[in-house]
Amino acid sequence: MSKRYPAHAGYFYPKELEALRDAITKTFLHVLGPGKLPPQPPSFTGNLIGVVSPHAGYIYSGHVAAHGYLALAEAGKPEVVVVLGPNHHALGAPVAFDENEVWTTPLGDVELDVELEKEMASREPLLRFDLAAHMYEHSIEVQVPFLQFIFGSDFKLIPISMMLQTPEGARRVARAIVSVMQEHSVKFYVVASSDMSHYVDARVASRKDSLAIEKIKMLDVDGLYNAIIEEDISMCGYGPVMTLMEVARLTGFTKVSLLKYADSGDITGDKSEVVAYASISFAK
Repeated sequence: MSKRYPAHAGYFYPKELEALRDAITKTFLHVLGPGKLPPQPPSFTGNLIGVVSPHAGYIYSGHVAAHGYLALAEAGKPEVVVVLGPNHHALGAPVAFDENEVWTTPLGDVELDVELEKEMASREPLLRFDLAAHMYEHSIEVQVPFLQFIFGSDFKLIPISMMLQTPEGARRVARAIVSVMQEHSVKFYVVASSDMSHYVDARVASRKDSLAIEKIKMLDVDGLYNAIIEEDISMCGYGPVMTLMEVARLTGFTKVSLLKYADSGDITGDKSEVVAYASISFAK
């Protein structure tokens, strides 16, 4: 089976197994984290459809991500997790599955659900298979060790890289995900990988990001897109977030909660130029 090996182990997160386990443990117990470790996941409850999760280095955003992963752990073990991330390198197809069959991290291997991917691609021409779109991308990769930490490696992964970030594209991808998952009665989550405002004063970030978060809470896909453009909000993964919003709308998970908002200045002490992060859940 063809494997994707980690491109960012040793950079965004530790490359040694025990060091990585320790780093993730610390994100949950961090003063800005949820303050407790995730439980042994119960059987899938169906109470949650997914989360927005940041993708910076764990030292900067892992404690924010931990809030979302605690919520997923408490909601129970899935069969499949779809992880959508922005394409920072502008390589490959506009919206892309990976061509590999397995993703490897220091915590082990996770199989991709290639059959479900093929079925989605057959229904939605936007969804293509492309190695280049995933080869160097970190936005999806950094989510996988968190998923392994809470669920082990016996779930299947569907990574989707999004260079195209438009409302219509998000709706098309969401419809393909929902139609295939519902037809096969798959127990699944969607993780939308995104950071919020980039390299602005923390007060500016908070003000602008609050506008985006309000649109997310309303499941207003067009409203979020318009706010991003009109207010010049430098949120990088709005395409993945819009896709999750549409999945939530289609499946009735309309209770949207901001679990945590923080910025890099909380770690570095420099609030003059921050990257901001949010963890947001979508429940019934």
